[in-house]
Amino acid sequence: MSTSTIPAIPTPPARPSAPTPPSPTPENRLVLYGIDWTTYDGLLKLFEGRRLRITYDRGVLEMMTTSARHERFKTLLARLFETLTEELNIPVLGLGAFTCRREDLDRGLEPDECWYIQHESEMRARREIDLDEDPPPDLVIEVEVSRSVLNRLGIYAALGVPEIWRHDGETVHVLRLNETNEYVPVEASVVVPPAPLAVMVQFLALRDQLGETGVVRAFRAWVRENLLGPAAP
Repeated sequence: MSTSTIPAIPTPPARPSAPTPPSPTPENRLVLYGIDWTTYDGLLKLFEGRRLRITYDRGVLEMMTTSARHERFKTLLARLFETLTEELNIPVLGLGAFTCRREDLDRGLEPDECWYIQHESEMRARREIDLDEDPPPDLVIEVEVSRSVLNRLGIYAALGVPEIWRHDGETVHVLRLNETNEYVPVEASVVVPPAPLAVMVQFLALRDQLGETGVVRAFRAWVRENLLGPAAP
């Protein structure tokens, strides 16, 4: 099996200095208190299909818009994950920002991306998913270029999501739900053990040089060379 590294990117010609661009506009949020489940359910229906994250935790509701920076990070990380699982022939069921909620817990939220992996075969033919009866997604991606006011990890823990990949714009941290129902950092993914997270972060950093398609193509080539090995004769 080869141990090649990511090829160096040629240094572009020097350009005239330009003014430093302003910092990205922070994601806007609105927090409401004293909201019951019926109102939360109504707001989900009202804003369905819009780029708006609604987090609900026992009467407190946060509505937050997501920035272009946030969406770019989560989309590219999801593309790398799905490239990895495709090349390694790992069956997954992607649900995107599927609303994970349970009325009995009085909690709900939308992840940035989520998948069934261990439960993929069980869930693949389902037309509707009800977390009152069905298992939660096996893996969630959370991009945190700005933080939610509410404790989203506490909501995921209550729902029983076993693993979260948390991307802060610089690196990816793997959080695993332990026996005391708390998330603890771990060195590697449990739901996708071959996931080369440090390498994925390096490829994410090449987005501005290669573009998204270039990053995905280069990552696919890296996976084939380093994780799959030479093709059988």
